[in-house]
Amino acid sequence: MIRELTGADPLGMRIERMESPTRAWIAGKPVILMGSNNYLGLTFNPDSQAAAVQALSASGTGTTGSRAANGSYACHQGIEQQLAEFFGLRKAVLFTTGYQANVGFISAIVGKDDILLIDSDSHASIYDGCKLSDATIYRFRHNDPEDLARRIERLPPQANKLIVVEGIYSMLGDYAPLKELVAVAKRYGAYLMVDEAHSLGVLGPTGGGLAQHLGLVQDIDFIVGTFSKSVGTIGGFCVSNHEALDTVRFAARAYLFTASLPPSVVASASASLERIRTDPSLREKLWANTDYIYDGLRALGLQIGPNKTPVIGIAMPDAAACLRGWRTLLESGVYVNLALPPATPGNMALLRCSICAAHTREQLDTVLAAFKRVKAQLG
Repeated sequence: MIRELTGADPLGMRIERMESPTRAWIAGKPVILMGSNNYLGLTFNPDSQAAAVQALSASGTGTTGSRAANGSYACHQGIEQQLAEFFGLRKAVLFTTGYQANVGFISAIVGKDDILLIDSDSHASIYDGCKLSDATIYRFRHNDPEDLARRIERLPPQANKLIVVEGIYSMLGDYAPLKELVAVAKRYGAYLMVDEAHSLGVLGPTGGGLAQHLGLVQDIDFIVGTFSKSVGTIGGFCVSNHEALDTVRFAARAYLFTASLPPSVVASASASLERIRTDPSLREKLWANTDYIYDGLRALGLQIGPNKTPVIGIAMPDAAACLRGWRTLLESGVYVNLALPPATPGNMALLRCSICAAHTREQLDTVLAAFKRVKAQLG
């Protein structure tokens, strides 16, 4: 059905050539990228590219070993220190991917007598980390601190509890009610972990994410993030003030049994983090573009998420309409992510956009014109 309605394979699209953070070639045609998670456009940051080339020349193409063996270089320890300072926390652990950061941290930090309380709309990597742990798992209603509190009240007070949420959620772009969640965690003596994958670089005075934006970094026990969105490369991390974070280095299989990041990747990530920290104009451009496209989509009468963020999920009536809409967008020169059940909250069929600071107004107007055609199809 997917290929019949789209004329292509939306889940296996091949980008033939990249021209910029916002423009690529697919199926022999130029397209505007509206589904890349490249929020700040740093994949083409000149300083990051130069740092990667220099490290590649100096240290080779890879480490060929894990952090527990021969794969711990000075650059890995250096970026861990940089991450700790970036967030104003004491400790950081670097992972090879963002997925491994969630899987590795969660599965290592809790045991069989512990309890995990996770938001029902959590990312697959959070669910996988929970499944790999021996902890008892409870889900609470999405972004509902009161439901979380009710569930905690029924649990043994002496048990160690870890609450797991995201800063900005990856499908609809809604953000966690973090102040209220912090209050619940403190009231019941629970630990709180926030995955800032989609809020790093997007929110906060220096791009530290939702917790920094709300002045709550010191109230969060563990912050997990990735380099594969705003930072524009690959990698994952966890930062914290807790001594317990060190146990991850000895207990997380996702840390112990995979090769460490190539030095060239670490170098590019380090340069991008510094750009994020020191250049607020990137966030200003991102939010100007977010305002423009969010308001434009709403003016078209499309059903979008409740919070204005650079992640915008447009809900379609059903999967067939979503597939047809995706095809119309691609034929109009616009690529977005296709998100279908069961990977979506509430089994929604979504056309998912991610806004970039590098999008031009002309590109955004083209995107809105394409969505106008999608809206016309819906009647």
